[in-house]
Amino acid sequence: MMISWDLILPVAAAMMAGGLVGIERTYHGHPAGFRTHILVCMTSCVLMLAAMHQATWAFVALPDQRLVIDPTRMSHGILTGIGFLCAGVIFREGFSVHGLTTAASLWTTSAIGVMFGVGMWNLGLIAAGATLLVLAILRFLDARLPHVGVMDVTLRWTRDTAPEEATLHELLAENGLKSVRIGHVISADCQFHEHHIKARGPMPLNVAGLSRRLGQQTGLAGFSVMPRDD
Repeated sequence: MMISWDLILPVAAAMMAGGLVGIERTYHGHPAGFRTHILVCMTSCVLMLAAMHQATWAFVALPDQRLVIDPTRMSHGILTGIGFLCAGVIFREGFSVHGLTTAASLWTTSAIGVMFGVGMWNLGLIAAGATLLVLAILRFLDARLPHVGVMDVTLRWTRDTAPEEATLHELLAENGLKSVRIGHVISADCQFHEHHIKARGPMPLNVAGLSRRLGQQTGLAGFSVMPRDD
């Protein structure tokens, strides 16, 4: 069996492109990072190379039969199957959903591997560069664009001290926030009443001010203020 550079170079390029995207994800502490993106991009490339070189497959066609194989079916299977892996990095915490950007980067990385596998080097390199541009450079632009921020607030009150929702609305409004949703949880022993709040406000969010204000509340046994960042 001879190893051809036509096989080695696309795989190496796919590993490099996937690794660059993975470095950005790893640097920012996301669950699918360096090695995961390399494996996704490399595997997509290998599968497409196999589909593009079907003339070398060890199978025997039926006598007097002409076999016509469509390699695009392999890419359809890859991009469909990668959805299961992407679903693994998306998780919900309270009212927040995290991991959407990382899932999108895995899906894009898979497509980049497909481009290298079918020999479209120029499009693969363009896609890899554009992905890095969006993830690394546009991150700073996104942080400076005027937009509304979202945070998850959890308040744990001792028994019979939990305020009415109207009071919570006023408390949030003092710090430039507006509640979108308020959930109620009572502990099993009925000793604590928790409020799970999804709040919005103009960026930058006044997290420090809200935390100081919550620390002054009588009957508040504990609280959590978590700005959403994906």
